[in-house]
Amino acid sequence: MILFFLTMSFKEFSAYPTNVPDCIELSSHLCAAIENQMNKKLIKYRLEITGIIIGAIAGLCYWYFVGCASGTCPITSRPLNSALYGAMMGFLAFSMFKNGKAEPKEK
Repeated sequence: MILFFLTMSFKEFSAYPTNVPDCIELSSHLCAAIENQMNKKLIKYRLEITGIIIGAIAGLCYWYFVGCASGTCPITSRPLNSALYGAMMGFLAFSMFKNGKAEPKEK
């Protein structure tokens, strides 16, 4: 880090904010932009995220109530395996109901 600042020329260094309020303002704008992008992604993929959460809970419930007594079942022998399998199935099941228009193919 120190080497980075030592190798920069004065002109490059002067482009960065030098006082604390400018740095805080810059970081708050950056945080707001990242938060805005994250909210857009969460809204866009809310159905799939819901499917993952419900599927993982269903997988854990299946492991707890049904499970595998002998321990030889590859999916239901451990709770992590059941939760991951349930999350995957929940994602696939809920992503089928996506209400989006198909984009026309370009010629």
